[in-house]
Amino acid sequence: MRKYAVIVAGGKGLRMGADVPKQFLPVGGRPVLMRTLDAFHAFDAEMCLILVLPVSQQDYWRELCREYAFDVPHRVADGGETRFHSVANGLACVPDEDADALVAVHDGVRPFVAQKVIAACFDCAARVGAVVPVTDVVETLRRLSDDDKGSRTEDRSRYRLVQTPQTFRAGLLKAAYARPYQPSFTDDASVVEASGVAVALVPGNRENIKITTPFDLTVAEAILSACDDRP
Repeated sequence: MRKYAVIVAGGKGLRMGADVPKQFLPVGGRPVLMRTLDAFHAFDAEMCLILVLPVSQQDYWRELCREYAFDVPHRVADGGETRFHSVANGLACVPDEDADALVAVHDGVRPFVAQKVIAACFDCAARVGAVVPVTDVVETLRRLSDDDKGSRTEDRSRYRLVQTPQTFRAGLLKAAYARPYQPSFTDDASVVEASGVAVALVPGNRENIKITTPFDLTVAEAILSACDDRP
């Protein structure tokens, strides 16, 4: 079964406070985005990788690829106004006739997704059509009252934190993204659920962090260091 990965990297780095967009910042001497593409290429070298980047960042990406001799095969699609529109542009690179293929949509700034998580997502999507990786909530949750004058503790066992790659059958995902954009579409699962399709869950990995702040970069370096220290 044909596999695709749509890697969405449209960040401007505002929360990072850097001049360079966060997806291009180095972690362990290598740009974050290259590490992310490496993870999917290592899982399946035959997978079609589609990188979605703002047009204004594409020349810089090509320069980085030359500088780092980055040769992982991939296509580049234009980023859109929102994540929804960026994913839709990436999906346009998946042929309509390839409806039974599997498509993983992944954040470009999540370079530490585990190989077993990628495998679980594709395996589950092949069976049920739609899946997202999740992790347990380990801290206590409080819910604000509607009037913002109070709060109460929530049962954290009823909640999960959502990661990527969110993975789907191609035809199902393309049909969902044919809907008009809504502000409630915060990820691919929300788009698919709006079309009436249930989304399954598989365990993610805690290291699969989304790098958006300077603190996240510090954590990313620590994750790399821990991996390097393993026997």
